[in-house]
Amino acid sequence: MSLKRMPIKLKIMILSFGVVLFSLMIGGIILIGNIYQDRERELGERGLMIGRMVANLPEVKEYITETEGWKKLNPMIDQIRTINRADYIVVLNMNRIRYSHPIDQKLGTISSGRDEGAAFAEHSYISKARGEIGLAVRSFVPIMNEQHEQIGVVIVGNVMPTLFEILGNIRNEILLTLLLTSLFGVIGSWLLARHLKDQTFQLEPHEIARILKERTAIFQAMNEGVIAVDRNGMIVVFNEKAKKIFGINYDLIGKYAEDLNDHPGLRQFLLDQSEFDNEIVLVGDKHILTNRVPIHVGQEKVGNLTIFLDRTDMTKMAEELSGVKAFVDALRVQNHEHMNKLHTIAGLIQLDQKEKALDYVFEVTEGQKKLSKFLTKNIKDYSIAGLLISKVQRGNELGIQVQIDEHTSLKKYPQHMDGNDFVIILGNLIENAFDALQGDQKQEKMVYVSIQEYPDFIDISVEDNGRGMSKEMVNHIFEKGYTTKKKQGSGIGLYLVQKMVEKARGQIEVISHPGEGTSFHLKIPMEMGENIHGQKKSN
Repeated sequence: MSLKRMPIKLKIMILSFGVVLFSLMIGGIILIGNIYQDRERELGERGLMIGRMVANLPEVKEYITETEGWKKLNPMIDQIRTINRADYIVVLNMNRIRYSHPIDQKLGTISSGRDEGAAFAEHSYISKARGEIGLAVRSFVPIMNEQHEQIGVVIVGNVMPTLFEILGNIRNEILLTLLLTSLFGVIGSWLLARHLKDQTFQLEPHEIARILKERTAIFQAMNEGVIAVDRNGMIVVFNEKAKKIFGINYDLIGKYAEDLNDHPGLRQFLLDQSEFDNEIVLVGDKHILTNRVPIHVGQEKVGNLTIFLDRTDMTKMAEELSGVKAFVDALRVQNHEHMNKLHTIAGLIQLDQKEKALDYVFEVTEGQKKLSKFLTKNIKDYSIAGLLISKVQRGNELGIQVQIDEHTSLKKYPQHMDGNDFVIILGNLIENAFDALQGDQKQEKMVYVSIQEYPDFIDISVEDNGRGMSKEMVNHIFEKGYTTKKKQGSGIGLYLVQKMVEKARGQIEVISHPGEGTSFHLKIPMEMGENIHGQKKSN
């Protein structure tokens, strides 16, 4: 079994137990070192004590001044050495002649120890020296006579124990420590490994790595932009499509949203923690459909996931389709009206009212020609002109007079708006006006439409004299899903209108009175520099 495939529990147990054993070894070395130093200090102090005792004996002071005094002194010193368990005691006179030594052959010979010099200058001290029997701690004490003159030196030597001897002395303690350490180390390592295994959903490290690689590859392969932010605002996912949408060519993973000062729009968007569904935002000249959902682990919210869908091409297609649909509706209504008008002309001819039939033809033709000429002259986009023509004719079918303001003009779209946006706005507002007039018993039903073009902004007004709305209804009309049409309504129309106006940073003013009618007034700036976004509602 390779190390990569080794179960994480076994890895953690081996690692944790290894760390415990290594720590125990380091601690043991330090402990043994302290024991060794304490033993050395103890032997040195004991040697000084024995040396002072020997140096103060009258017999020592007497025999050390005699020729061949070692014959009397050495047996006595050997007894003292045995009683005090010293390894050796050497007595030297001032000529460094040995008067006491554990080896009889060296009695009467001169000592040549390198660490003895200071002792002949009335100094007591401890040193270490390696001799024939091993490393020894040597304690030096001067011998003084009654006149306080130095007459010799006592050297007490104690051999230092070896490492194995020290370990042998604490063998039981070492075995007990190893047993307890091993027991608790294995149990603790197993508990830690089990806890980590539970935290990683019973997955092994190589499985987690594989899942991470697969997740990253999936996010990068998606055709939608994906951005995930954790609870602290740190970006954890930012795929290539999201980089392309926001025009970013470097990695943002690991950065915090509040630090994205180079991209204020993205920074503000990520700092917003609110949830939304199918919201349209404008990034440069791109129409982006966004969805944001919270990420939960159990019952705890750990971040947000935002998905971006580039709908620029679809928006352009929708714009073209909207224009085509407007013309189709206009042709359908015109066809229906022409059939009615042809029936009227045929009836007048059958009644032999040729002059009235001719007058009727001129009247109808002139009205249609005048409206078409006015709209094509003042509105540059044929889809908008076609929409208004179809709504006028649709109103005629419903018995509603649609009046286009004579100053209506639309030659240039505001920044970040297009014909599709105006089709959505005008189409929904006029259809809402039609709905407000349906079922109303007024003899004169009117819808007034005005598009006023100014250098800095565009004014759009759609008014009707229908049933109006209460104050409570006005407060909810722009909410997604809210409708006053009961089962026939979807609650999307005015919501889309509001989103189009918000996108252009404009404002909407609604004035409505029950039984009197409703007025929608839109003010859309030509440039995006000044934010006049907002809503005004009046009842």
